[in-house]
Amino acid sequence: MPQQYPFSAVVGSDGPDGPGGTDGLDGMALALVLTTISPEVGGVLVRGEKGTAKSTIVRALAAVLPPIDVVAGDRFSTDPRERHVASPDGPFGPDAATETRPVRLVELPVGATEDRVLGSLHLERALSEGKAEYEPGLLARAHRGILYVDEVNLLHDHLVDLLLDAAAMGRSTVERDGVSVEHAARFVLVGTMNPEEGELRPQLLDRFGLTVEVAAPRDPQARVEVVRRRMAYDADPDAFVAAYAEREAALTARIQRAQELVGRVVLSDAALLKIAEVCAAFEVDGMRGDLVTARTAIAHAAWHERTSVTREDIRAAARLSLPHRRRRNPFDAPGLDEELLDRVLGDDELPPEPPEGGGGGDDDAGDTGDDVGDDGRAEDPDGGDGDGDGDGDEGFETGADAPSSTHDEAPSSTHEDLPSPTHEDASGAGGAAPGTPVAAGTPYRPRLFTVSGTGAGAAGKRSRAITESGRRVGARRSDGGGGAIHLSETVRAAAPHQVARGRVDGPLRFRGADLRVAVREGREANLVLFCVDASGSMAARKRMEQVKTAILSLLLDAYRRRDKVGLVTFRGAGAELALPPTRSVDIAATRLQDLGAGGRTPLAEGLLEADRVLRVERVRDPHLRPLLVVVTDGRATQGADAVARSRQVAAHLATTVDSVVVDCETGSFRMGLAARLAESLGAEHVPVAEVSAPGLAAIVHHSVGAA
Repeated sequence: MPQQYPFSAVVGSDGPDGPGGTDGLDGMALALVLTTISPEVGGVLVRGEKGTAKSTIVRALAAVLPPIDVVAGDRFSTDPRERHVASPDGPFGPDAATETRPVRLVELPVGATEDRVLGSLHLERALSEGKAEYEPGLLARAHRGILYVDEVNLLHDHLVDLLLDAAAMGRSTVERDGVSVEHAARFVLVGTMNPEEGELRPQLLDRFGLTVEVAAPRDPQARVEVVRRRMAYDADPDAFVAAYAEREAALTARIQRAQELVGRVVLSDAALLKIAEVCAAFEVDGMRGDLVTARTAIAHAAWHERTSVTREDIRAAARLSLPHRRRRNPFDAPGLDEELLDRVLGDDELPPEPPEGGGGGDDDAGDTGDDVGDDGRAEDPDGGDGDGDGDGDEGFETGADAPSSTHDEAPSSTHEDLPSPTHEDASGAGGAAPGTPVAAGTPYRPRLFTVSGTGAGAAGKRSRAITESGRRVGARRSDGGGGAIHLSETVRAAAPHQVARGRVDGPLRFRGADLRVAVREGREANLVLFCVDASGSMAARKRMEQVKTAILSLLLDAYRRRDKVGLVTFRGAGAELALPPTRSVDIAATRLQDLGAGGRTPLAEGLLEADRVLRVERVRDPHLRPLLVVVTDGRATQGADAVARSRQVAAHLATTVDSVVVDCETGSFRMGLAARLAESLGAEHVPVAEVSAPGLAAIVHHSVGAA
């Protein structure tokens, strides 16, 4: 089996002092190192496009970490120095044997089940010996190591909650299948994701200590070096790894020194006040941002072999810990205004901590406030590299940018930033010029639209489905694919065969065919495909604003329910797929803001394009059930027999997909064309004013009152 690609061989993690150096790291490598120096930082979320070595560098991290001491034979990696052992394999005596082993990197597959993560009943012993014994899961294996989740944004929400709760509490409690176990679960949580596949919920995003954005390098020379190293590794992995062995050892030694020093780093009152000022300036909610920034600054000082936190430590920490905590809306992109950060930090170095006020067990209290490290070397308060970043973290990786990349500074795509209309209709009726985007209003809580029946798609929060989580509604024979054991049904299946199996006394005798697993009903995510009329009949400013507000509200709802979304628009002579189905609702909101209106109404073409998209998606994922949302006033004016063709396509769609028609017709005189379209589609007909849940409630209340 080929050896793991070296951490120090990733372009950008080799530091400013030449390939393989260790004086400084780029944003992604630095974040990973800091969270291993001080696991209390809370892990790292790496966001970036595909092909940027996210997985490569994470998998290489474990190889450069110092080995750890554990109690020999303990399945829970207990530290021999711990006074209060929380291992189910304990207790251990003072003379318990110990062993040294490398730090584990445990990978959590996106499709993992809850019992695989938490652990569950030991099947073999339960069935053969009748004993309820706990079989440790991935959290137990990751204790004192690294838990890596690739594509963490695709992980089921309930599993993400389990991971983050365990990471925050430092322990895992299991109460299931007749087993009650609690064990330590302190690990470095690292998640990687491609934002194009969808975002994490803001609540979950905030639980990651640090976040970095990565992108492929734009410098041709850097790209050449990336390709050269990768090809050399593929040609002879052993020789390539051997060439970087000395650099890997130097990096390991430096990490170990930083881990030993971190407990002696002094965080002065002045530094703590500066951290609070930075968090306040960026309007960070809660106190987690302040705490993580402080811990990261201490780890950064230890990494640079300093025993007191400096201005540059705070700056480096803020760039890693705050970008994802500034989000005000699910559609806002993480980012950090570096000019504001520099203004808050100022140009002056932090004042020294008075000797009598020192803390943290620092033996060099006389030097903690000066710009001199433990080794006596002078510290340049400006970093000495002329770019205002004293830690030299501006390197590049196979795509790692510092968290302050231009992508972070791009304006957000919220409804508040949508362009305002700049043209009036020539008739003076308040319409927009053809193709001119109209801004959406403030989104609201919409009605819940669901797909009928019971599905079997990925867990979400929209339609009914048989899922891995939810309420237990029955049992089925195990097919070897995992799932929670249904003990009573397993015993019931085995009981009639005990005489034939020769049981006289002792535990029940089971066979593989007896095993039953629970069938649970929960909620699934769906594909919500918007088919939006952008013709001239929709171009009136008030109408288009109302339509965009309704769609934006439904997009927000899809975001919260973990749906996949797509956008088809039709106007003029045809239809186009403005956004292929994706889990990145942010992109859908951006496409919506650029949507103009004008021209004739090719309704049939719009429905045909929606049908084509749905057929392709059924092939890609047969379990992902679609919901078609047609947003139109029902007019069809493009081509001969436009109305007849529209009804023919609608009748076909009625047999293949659940639909909702959002009726955008307004005014006192209405033709009711959208209602007829809904009848042809077999769809629910909803006037645009009733998409809002509060609006619908008001209508119902008024009707009841009138009765």
